[in-house]
Amino acid sequence: MAFALSVNLNKIALLRNSRAGNYPDVVRHGEICLQAGADGLTVHPRPDQRHIRPDDVRQLAQLVRTRPGIEFNIEGNPFAPKLGDFPGFLPLVEEARPHQCTLVPDSNEQLTSDHGFDLNQTAARLEPLIRQLKDRAIRVSLFMDPDREQISLAKDVGADRIELYTGPYAAACGQNGSDLDRLFADYCDAAAHATAIGLGVNAGHDLNLDNLPRFATLPGLLEVSIGHALIVEAINQGLAATVRAYKALCDN
Repeated sequence: MAFALSVNLNKIALLRNSRAGNYPDVVRHGEICLQAGADGLTVHPRPDQRHIRPDDVRQLAQLVRTRPGIEFNIEGNPFAPKLGDFPGFLPLVEEARPHQCTLVPDSNEQLTSDHGFDLNQTAARLEPLIRQLKDRAIRVSLFMDPDREQISLAKDVGADRIELYTGPYAAACGQNGSDLDRLFADYCDAAAHATAIGLGVNAGHDLNLDNLPRFATLPGLLEVSIGHALIVEAINQGLAATVRAYKALCDN
C-alpha cells in the first residue's frame, strides 16, 4: 500500500545558516524535491531559528499553494513562544495555514525530537490548541510513542492523526538484534490500534533507505516525514535521485 513522502527541509536550512546569504536556497531545494516526486514538504521551526526561519515558512507556504495535491506540514512545539522576530509557533502556523500541523513535545534545548507526548500531563493544555488549529481547517497530528494508552488519549483530545516516533526502531535496525522484531511488533500494534479508533498514522525520525522498506509494511501508514538521512544520502547520490529512491519505496 502506497503512502506519502514529505521531505523535511531543516538540514538544507541548517547548511544555509552556516554562512551569510541564501545559499543553499531552501525554497529552490523544496522545488527540486517536489519535481522529483515528493508528495509534500515539512519544516520544524524553532524559536532559536537554528535552521528554518519564519520567512522560509512563509515562502514555502506560497510555493505549495501553487502545486495542487502537494501538502505542507509544519511541525514543532505548540508552546514555543515569541522570541525576537520568531512570532511564536502557533501564530506562525496560523499565518502560513499548512495542510497539516504536527505538534511535537520538544524544547528549544533539545538537539532533535526524541520522545512522544505524555498526554496524561499535557492533554488539558493541548486540547484548546488542537481545536484552534482545526477551526482553521488545519489537520492536526501528534508526535507519539507506540503506546496504545497514549494513542487513545490522542484521539480523546481531538487529534486527526498521530506521527509515530521511529527513533527507537531505527536504532534497533542499526544493531540488528533480537529486540527489533519485538519493537516492530509494538509499532504494528500501535498503528493498528490508531487506525481502529479513527486516527491516521504518520511516522518519522531516523528513517532511511535501509530501514524504511520494513517500516513500509506498517498497517495503515499514510505518510513518512524524512529529512536528516535523506539529505545525508543526497550528498552521495544527488538530491533528486535520493528523493526518487525514497518515493519508489513509498509507492511500494
